[in-house]
Amino acid sequence: MIRSISDLVVINLCKINKVNYAKYSTSALPRLSSEKYNIKRKNYGAIEAPDINYFKSLLSNDRVLTEESDVLPFNIDWIKNCRGQSKVVLKPKTTEEVSQILSYCNDRKLAVCPQGGNTGLVGGSVPVFDEIILNLSSMNKIISLDEISGALVCEAGCILENLDNYVRDRNLVMPLDLGAKGSCHIGGNVSTNAGGLRLLRYGNLHGSILGIEAVKADGTVIDCLRTLKKDNTGYHLKHLFIGSEGTLGVVTKVAVHCPAVPKAVSLGYFGVNSFEDVLELYKSAKESLGEILSAFEMADNEAISSTVENCKVSNPLEDYPFYVLIETSGSDENHDDEKLNRFLSKEMESGKIVDGTITSEPAKMKNIWNIRESIPGAGLLDGYVFKYDISIPLKNYYDIVLLLRKRMGNKITRVYGYGHIGDGNIHINVSTPEYSKEICDMLEPYIFEEVAKVKGSISAEHGVGFRKPQFIHYSKDETALQLMRELKQCMDPNGILNPYKVLPDN
Repeated sequence: MIRSISDLVVINLCKINKVNYAKYSTSALPRLSSEKYNIKRKNYGAIEAPDINYFKSLLSNDRVLTEESDVLPFNIDWIKNCRGQSKVVLKPKTTEEVSQILSYCNDRKLAVCPQGGNTGLVGGSVPVFDEIILNLSSMNKIISLDEISGALVCEAGCILENLDNYVRDRNLVMPLDLGAKGSCHIGGNVSTNAGGLRLLRYGNLHGSILGIEAVKADGTVIDCLRTLKKDNTGYHLKHLFIGSEGTLGVVTKVAVHCPAVPKAVSLGYFGVNSFEDVLELYKSAKESLGEILSAFEMADNEAISSTVENCKVSNPLEDYPFYVLIETSGSDENHDDEKLNRFLSKEMESGKIVDGTITSEPAKMKNIWNIRESIPGAGLLDGYVFKYDISIPLKNYYDIVLLLRKRMGNKITRVYGYGHIGDGNIHINVSTPEYSKEICDMLEPYIFEEVAKVKGSISAEHGVGFRKPQFIHYSKDETALQLMRELKQCMDPNGILNPYKVLPDN
């Protein structure tokens, strides 16, 4: 039975925001990444007192952090899996300062770890050894917005949610929406080619980013900061930096195309009996809803149960094997409602939708989205979570969860899957009371081998980072890897930018 959410008791959802994440994730120090993963330090320079003095003369004392207690939070990743040994955090405010820092570090062969909001899941935004942390949070200015074309130009340290609020006040919307939007930076989003909840509607960032300003390892500023939708002059250099995770250059400014804010938005939350029905429902939604379909999300029962149990909240639906969120966004409420109602009537009659709720009220839609967006943080409350972000052909989308449940048995707390059906991206969480190398060895490389068998990707939207370079060959052949190495050598010959990340050692 489909009900309006107004018929439900509105629950006070557990707010697993970035502050709570950080509080939980730093309650115990993880092991040093170098020890945990047996990594040897490469032949970089070691930072010395004269280096600190230079940085202080360039940035001022308050933007050069050297006290251990001040530096520690920047050394630890969000899921407290990785921990670096950096002794200094630099906080530039301008592109010129970034340029001067990198030029100096390149001359001294000091390794640098660019860092945004530090919300990544593969250790890409924290150092491994004593790399200098280049934190861009002070580069947070909105430079311009063309309300006619929708071109927003801003600095890399702008928080995604702040940008979205800014453009929404001007009847536009950011083309990217993430659970970490309250903390992640647009520069980090670009550097990891983040996907998010509405890639189905707006596409990935390679299409939404109009231009980029970035700084190479030697301090050279690359100005590709254009706001044109079409510019067919030579190589599209901006694409080198999108998804390169700070290994080819540090993104300092971006130009983003912001579409018009939808005038009519509705959200449905449904219980479904089988994954086969989830796929059939997606196929039907594409056919019936067409241009107004903006999101199609799936979560299995274990994913929702983890949130319900760990956050002490109520699921507005009964227990079902799978749950689906369908969002529609359009410009004509009557037209959109008619299409949505026809779709719902058809799929209720077919039995693919067993139960659910629909709403177009913003506050109630936010409550439903919070159930979905709380899943990643809720899993942390089990103790430790092995998180995997993969792309799989839809016909094989859920198979890996079933394989892992059989393989892991009672050695783990739970295995569950959730993600973006619309782009083939599934997030797999394997939770345990604490980190275990035995469990890690059972998961890796097994999960990547299974992904490779169906020609999937070992990283859909979180990047390769520190955790996956040794597995990248499951998604890229040797010719592609060699070209990537050549690009790295050309743009960063001393290898100072985000070492130990993305590319495996030869």
